[in-house]
Amino acid sequence: MCVYVVGNITVDETWAIADIPAKGSSVHGNKISQDIGGKGANQAILLSRCGINTTLIAAIGNDLNGRWIYEKIHHEPLHHAPEYLFPCNSDTSLIFNCADGDNAIITTTTAADSLSIEIITRALVRAVPGDILLLQGNFSFEKTRDLLLLGKQRGMTTVFNPSPVRDGFSQLWPWVDIAVLNQPEAEKLQPTGVSNLVITQGARGAMLINASQQQFCPATPALAVDTTGAGDTFLAVMLASALLRKTEIDALSLTHASLAAAITVSRPGTCSAFPDVAELKTLLSHRG
Repeated sequence: MCVYVVGNITVDETWAIADIPAKGSSVHGNKISQDIGGKGANQAILLSRCGINTTLIAAIGNDLNGRWIYEKIHHEPLHHAPEYLFPCNSDTSLIFNCADGDNAIITTTTAADSLSIEIITRALVRAVPGDILLLQGNFSFEKTRDLLLLGKQRGMTTVFNPSPVRDGFSQLWPWVDIAVLNQPEAEKLQPTGVSNLVITQGARGAMLINASQQQFCPATPALAVDTTGAGDTFLAVMLASALLRKTEIDALSLTHASLAAAITVSRPGTCSAFPDVAELKTLLSHRG
Protein backbone atom coordinates (compact mmCIF):
# COMPACT_ATOMS: atom_id res chain seq x y z
CA MET A 1 0.00 0.00 0.00
CA CYS A 2 1.26 3.46 -0.92
CA VAL A 3 0.01 6.96 -0.18
CA TYR A 4 0.35 9.29 -3.17
CA VAL A 5 0.36 12.89 -2.00
CA VAL A 6 -0.28 15.18 -4.96
CA GLY A 7 0.26 18.80 -4.04
CA ASN A 8 2.82 21.53 -3.61
CA ILE A 9 6.23 22.06 -2.11
CA THR A 10 7.52 25.49 -1.13
CA VAL A 11 10.21 27.46 0.58
CA ASP A 12 8.68 28.78 3.81
CA GLU A 13 10.02 32.08 5.11
CA THR A 14 8.82 32.82 8.63
CA TRP A 15 8.72 36.40 9.84
CA ALA A 16 8.03 37.48 13.42
CA ILE A 17 5.68 40.47 13.68
CA ALA A 18 3.70 42.00 16.52
CA ASP A 19 0.32 41.63 14.79
CA ILE A 20 -1.24 41.32 11.35
CA PRO A 21 -0.89 44.76 9.73
CA ALA A 22 -3.93 46.79 8.77
CA LYS A 23 -4.43 47.62 5.09
CA GLY A 24 -2.01 50.33 3.97
CA SER A 25 0.21 50.11 7.07
CA SER A 26 3.90 49.21 7.41
CA VAL A 27 5.27 47.13 10.26
CA HIS A 28 8.68 45.98 11.42
CA GLY A 29 9.44 42.30 11.20
CA ASN A 30 12.27 39.86 11.74
CA LYS A 31 12.97 36.89 9.46
CA ILE A 32 13.46 34.03 11.89
CA SER A 33 13.65 30.95 9.67
CA GLN A 34 13.65 29.45 6.20
CA ASP A 35 12.29 25.95 5.87
CA ILE A 36 10.79 23.49 3.43
CA GLY A 37 7.00 23.71 3.39
CA GLY A 38 3.81 23.50 1.34
CA LYS A 39 0.80 21.46 2.44
CA GLY A 40 1.57 18.61 0.08
CA ALA A 41 5.19 18.33 1.19
CA ASN A 42 4.28 18.74 4.86
CA GLN A 43 1.79 15.90 4.79
CA ALA A 44 4.07 13.64 2.74
CA ILE A 45 7.05 14.20 5.03
CA LEU A 46 5.04 13.40 8.13
CA LEU A 47 3.43 10.30 6.61
CA SER A 48 6.84 8.98 5.58
CA ARG A 49 8.31 9.69 9.03
CA CYS A 50 5.48 7.58 10.46
CA GLY A 51 6.71 4.65 8.39
CA ILE A 52 4.14 4.90 5.60
CA ASN A 53 5.25 4.15 2.02
CA THR A 54 4.80 7.66 0.59
CA THR A 55 5.22 9.25 -2.82
CA LEU A 56 5.10 13.04 -3.10
CA ILE A 57 4.10 14.30 -6.54
CA ALA A 58 5.02 17.98 -6.60
CA ALA A 59 6.77 20.43 -8.92
CA ILE A 60 10.05 22.12 -7.97
CA GLY A 61 11.25 25.14 -9.95
CA ASN A 62 14.63 25.47 -11.61
CA ASP A 63 15.94 28.32 -9.47
CA LEU A 64 18.11 28.72 -6.37
CA ASN A 65 15.14 27.99 -4.11
CA GLY A 66 14.31 24.93 -6.17
CA ARG A 67 17.76 23.45 -5.90
CA TRP A 68 17.66 24.07 -2.14
CA ILE A 69 14.24 22.35 -1.91
CA TYR A 70 15.45 19.42 -4.02
CA GLU A 71 18.37 18.81 -1.70
CA LYS A 72 16.23 19.05 1.45
CA ILE A 73 13.39 16.80 0.28
CA HIS A 74 15.76 14.02 -0.70
CA HIS A 75 16.84 13.69 2.93
CA GLU A 76 13.33 12.58 3.87
CA PRO A 77 12.20 8.89 3.78
CA LEU A 78 9.86 9.38 0.81
CA HIS A 79 9.90 9.12 -2.97
CA HIS A 80 9.56 12.37 -4.94
CA ALA A 81 8.22 12.61 -8.49
CA PRO A 82 8.82 13.94 -11.04
CA GLU A 83 12.53 13.96 -10.32
CA TYR A 84 13.38 16.84 -12.66
CA LEU A 85 13.16 20.59 -12.04
CA PHE A 86 10.50 22.66 -13.82
CA PRO A 87 11.35 25.78 -15.91
CA CYS A 88 9.72 28.23 -13.50
CA ASN A 89 10.17 29.84 -10.10
CA SER A 90 9.70 27.57 -7.10
CA ASP A 91 6.70 28.26 -4.92
CA THR A 92 7.22 30.35 -1.80
CA SER A 93 5.18 30.89 1.35
CA LEU A 94 5.63 33.97 3.52
CA ILE A 95 4.49 33.16 7.05
CA PHE A 96 3.80 36.04 9.41
CA ASN A 97 4.06 34.74 12.97
CA CYS A 98 2.29 37.04 15.42
CA ALA A 99 3.25 37.60 19.04
CA ASP A 100 0.20 35.60 20.23
CA GLY A 101 1.36 32.49 18.32
CA ASP A 102 -1.19 32.82 15.52
CA ASN A 103 -0.13 33.31 11.89
CA ALA A 104 -1.08 34.53 8.42
CA ILE A 105 0.33 33.06 5.21
CA ILE A 106 0.85 34.30 1.64
CA THR A 107 1.77 31.56 -0.84
CA THR A 108 2.48 31.30 -4.58
CA THR A 109 1.32 28.48 -6.88
CA THR A 110 3.49 29.00 -9.99
CA ALA A 111 5.24 25.64 -9.74
CA ALA A 112 2.11 23.80 -8.57
CA ASP A 113 0.20 25.19 -11.56
CA SER A 114 2.90 23.76 -13.86
CA LEU A 115 2.13 20.24 -12.66
CA SER A 116 -0.24 19.04 -15.39
CA ILE A 117 -2.71 16.17 -15.24
CA GLU A 118 -0.57 14.33 -17.80
CA ILE A 119 2.54 14.57 -15.61
CA ILE A 120 0.60 13.50 -12.52
CA THR A 121 -0.98 10.56 -14.38
CA ARG A 122 2.48 9.30 -15.39
CA ALA A 123 3.63 9.58 -11.77
CA LEU A 124 0.61 7.49 -10.69
CA VAL A 125 1.29 4.71 -13.19
CA ARG A 126 2.13 2.21 -10.42
CA ALA A 127 -0.88 3.06 -8.25
CA VAL A 128 -3.11 0.05 -7.59
CA PRO A 129 -6.54 -0.44 -5.98
CA GLY A 130 -6.25 0.12 -2.25
CA ASP A 131 -3.59 2.81 -2.56
CA ILE A 132 -4.45 6.27 -1.26
CA LEU A 133 -4.64 9.56 -3.14
CA LEU A 134 -4.25 12.60 -0.88
CA LEU A 135 -5.05 16.09 -2.22
CA GLN A 136 -5.12 19.58 -0.75
CA GLY A 137 -6.56 22.85 -2.08
CA ASN A 138 -3.53 24.01 -4.05
CA PHE A 139 -4.89 23.07 -7.49
CA SER A 140 -7.78 24.52 -9.47
CA PHE A 141 -11.25 23.06 -9.11
CA GLU A 142 -10.95 21.41 -12.54
CA LYS A 143 -7.58 19.78 -11.84
CA THR A 144 -8.70 18.64 -8.39
CA ARG A 145 -11.90 17.14 -9.81
CA ASP A 146 -10.00 15.32 -12.56
CA LEU A 147 -7.52 13.89 -10.06
CA LEU A 148 -10.26 12.67 -7.74
CA LEU A 149 -12.00 11.02 -10.70
CA LEU A 150 -8.70 9.42 -11.73
CA GLY A 151 -8.20 8.10 -8.22
CA LYS A 152 -11.68 6.59 -8.07
CA GLN A 153 -11.25 5.00 -11.53
CA ARG A 154 -8.08 3.30 -10.24
CA GLY A 155 -9.79 2.01 -7.11
CA MET A 156 -7.85 4.32 -4.80
CA THR A 157 -9.13 5.72 -1.51
CA THR A 158 -9.40 9.48 -1.93
CA VAL A 159 -8.55 11.89 0.89
CA PHE A 160 -9.26 15.60 0.46
CA ASN A 161 -8.06 18.48 2.61
CA PRO A 162 -9.60 21.50 0.80
CA SER A 163 -7.23 24.17 2.09
CA PRO A 164 -6.95 26.80 0.77
CA VAL A 165 -10.60 26.75 -0.34
CA ARG A 166 -11.37 27.40 -4.01
CA ASP A 167 -14.65 28.02 -5.80
CA GLY A 168 -16.37 24.79 -6.76
CA PHE A 169 -14.84 22.58 -4.06
CA SER A 170 -18.30 21.96 -2.58
CA GLN A 171 -19.14 19.97 -5.73
CA LEU A 172 -16.36 17.41 -5.16
CA TRP A 173 -17.78 15.37 -2.26
CA PRO A 174 -19.18 12.50 -4.40
CA TRP A 175 -15.57 11.48 -5.22
CA VAL A 176 -14.12 11.89 -1.71
CA ASP A 177 -13.83 9.03 0.79
CA ILE A 178 -12.16 10.92 3.64
CA ALA A 179 -12.44 14.68 4.14
CA VAL A 180 -10.46 16.75 6.64
CA LEU A 181 -11.52 20.37 7.13
CA ASN A 182 -11.33 23.04 9.77
CA GLN A 183 -14.53 24.53 11.16
CA PRO A 184 -14.75 27.57 8.81
CA GLU A 185 -14.05 25.35 5.78
CA ALA A 186 -16.75 22.90 6.85
CA GLU A 187 -19.28 25.71 7.28
CA LYS A 188 -18.48 27.08 3.82
CA LEU A 189 -18.23 23.81 1.86
CA GLN A 190 -20.92 21.75 3.65
CA PRO A 191 -19.37 18.30 3.11
CA THR A 192 -22.05 15.65 2.60
CA GLY A 193 -21.94 12.00 1.67
CA VAL A 194 -18.32 11.53 2.77
CA SER A 195 -17.66 8.18 4.46
CA ASN A 196 -15.33 9.70 7.05
CA LEU A 197 -15.41 13.40 7.89
CA VAL A 198 -12.99 15.03 10.32
CA ILE A 199 -13.57 18.64 11.38
CA THR A 200 -10.67 20.21 13.24
CA GLN A 201 -11.39 22.97 15.74
CA GLY A 202 -7.94 24.30 16.58
CA ALA A 203 -7.06 24.34 20.26
CA ARG A 204 -10.43 22.76 21.15
CA GLY A 205 -9.90 19.47 19.35
CA ALA A 206 -11.46 17.59 16.43
CA MET A 207 -14.70 15.83 15.55
CA LEU A 208 -14.93 12.52 13.65
CA ILE A 209 -18.21 11.86 11.86
CA ASN A 210 -19.06 8.67 9.96
CA ALA A 211 -21.94 6.25 9.58
CA SER A 212 -21.35 4.58 12.94
CA GLN A 213 -20.26 7.38 15.24
CA GLN A 214 -19.75 11.03 16.02
CA GLN A 215 -16.68 11.25 18.24
CA PHE A 216 -15.01 14.36 19.67
CA CYS A 217 -11.33 14.28 20.64
CA PRO A 218 -10.01 17.14 22.79
CA ALA A 219 -6.75 18.74 21.74
CA THR A 220 -3.59 17.86 23.65
CA PRO A 221 -2.66 20.92 25.74
CA ALA A 222 0.38 22.76 24.40
CA LEU A 223 2.09 26.12 24.69
CA ALA A 224 1.71 27.46 21.14
CA VAL A 225 4.89 29.01 19.77
CA ASP A 226 4.03 28.70 16.06
CA THR A 227 0.87 27.09 14.68
CA THR A 228 2.23 26.71 11.12
CA GLY A 229 1.87 23.11 9.94
CA ALA A 230 -0.30 21.99 12.84
CA GLY A 231 -3.20 21.03 10.58
CA ASP A 232 -0.91 19.10 8.23
CA THR A 233 0.63 17.28 11.19
CA PHE A 234 -2.83 16.35 12.46
CA LEU A 235 -4.03 15.00 9.12
CA ALA A 236 -0.90 13.01 8.30
CA VAL A 237 -0.53 11.37 11.70
CA MET A 238 -4.26 10.64 11.92
CA LEU A 239 -4.13 8.88 8.55
CA ALA A 240 -0.88 7.07 9.38
CA SER A 241 -2.29 5.84 12.69
CA ALA A 242 -5.25 4.20 10.96
CA LEU A 243 -3.12 2.73 8.15
CA LEU A 244 -0.53 1.26 10.50
CA ARG A 245 -3.26 -0.38 12.57
CA LYS A 246 -5.16 -1.47 9.43
CA THR A 247 -8.36 0.13 10.61
CA GLU A 248 -10.73 2.95 9.74
CA ILE A 249 -10.05 6.37 11.19
CA ASP A 250 -11.14 6.18 14.83
CA ALA A 251 -10.80 7.98 18.16
CA LEU A 252 -7.26 6.66 18.65
CA SER A 253 -6.29 8.09 15.25
CA LEU A 254 -7.43 11.51 16.46
CA THR A 255 -5.58 11.09 19.76
CA HIS A 256 -2.33 10.25 17.98
CA ALA A 257 -2.84 13.22 15.64
CA SER A 258 -3.47 15.56 18.56
CA LEU A 259 -0.32 14.43 20.35
CA ALA A 260 1.74 15.07 17.21
CA ALA A 261 0.15 18.47 16.54
CA ALA A 262 0.98 19.53 20.11
CA ILE A 263 4.65 18.88 19.38
CA THR A 264 4.54 20.89 16.15
CA VAL A 265 2.91 23.98 17.67
CA SER A 266 5.41 24.02 20.53
CA ARG A 267 8.30 24.71 18.13
CA PRO A 268 9.09 27.47 15.63
CA GLY A 269 9.28 26.80 11.90
CA THR A 270 7.58 24.38 9.53
CA CYS A 271 9.36 21.12 8.69
CA SER A 272 11.87 21.70 11.46
CA ALA A 273 8.99 21.80 13.97
CA PHE A 274 7.54 18.44 12.96
CA PRO A 275 8.04 15.39 15.20
CA ASP A 276 10.94 13.26 14.02
CA VAL A 277 10.86 9.52 13.29
CA ALA A 278 11.62 8.53 16.89
CA GLU A 279 9.02 10.89 18.37
CA LEU A 280 6.37 9.65 15.98
CA LYS A 281 7.17 6.01 16.70
CA THR A 282 6.73 6.67 20.43
CA LEU A 283 3.45 8.54 20.18
CA LEU A 284 1.99 6.09 17.67
CA SER A 285 2.57 3.33 20.26
CA HIS A 286 0.24 5.18 22.64
CA ARG A 287 -2.97 3.19 23.08
CA GLY A 288 -5.27 5.74 24.65
